[in-house]
Amino acid sequence: MMQDDEQNKDAMSDDTENANGASEEQVAQEAQAEQAQDAHGDEASPEQLTGDIPLDEILPETPSLEDQLADANDKLLRTLAELENTRRRAERDRGEALKYGAVSFARDMLSVSDNMQRALKAVEDVDEGDFSDAAKAMLEGVAATERDLQAGLQRHKVMPINPMGEKFDPNQHEALFEAPGTGQPAGTIIEVVEIGYMMQERLLRPAKVGIAKD
Repeated sequence: MMQDDEQNKDAMSDDTENANGASEEQVAQEAQAEQAQDAHGDEASPEQLTGDIPLDEILPETPSLEDQLADANDKLLRTLAELENTRRRAERDRGEALKYGAVSFARDMLSVSDNMQRALKAVEDVDEGDFSDAAKAMLEGVAATERDLQAGLQRHKVMPINPMGEKFDPNQHEALFEAPGTGQPAGTIIEVVEIGYMMQERLLRPAKVGIAKD
């Protein structure tokens, strides 16, 4: 009898524990469900975030097809204009190179021409009878070389500036001195000390001159 009572007590205890375990598990599941519901309820919808403002007014507007086409056309025109400007600059630089590419060489040749002219001037006042045949031949060779040099310079558009009797021009002439009492109007070139040269429109060397003062 007592043994049956103890068995009944043990069974009742097991039922109580099972009931308590089921109750605790159910409570935990209900708590998780409530937390999930609270978390979902805290998330704001786009309408809640923006209030009464529509989303299409907040998000950046996508350019229309016409605007995109106009922008592409503008960029194309700008690129074509830059290419045309580059082509023109290249043609201008090429023309300048062809036109004035020999400037440095021409300037070097001017000193050669100057020396030949000085040599010829040094014997202008000397009687040819005082020269030997060898000296005469040498002078003739110098004169011929100077003429050929001048002809070669002129073929390349290098022209001499010999402004004797002309009005002084500071763009082409360099005044070395002024002489009063010459009877010439002021600014008139009365002596050319050194001939100048032009290469087309570019001044290679100004003519060195003396001018009348009054």
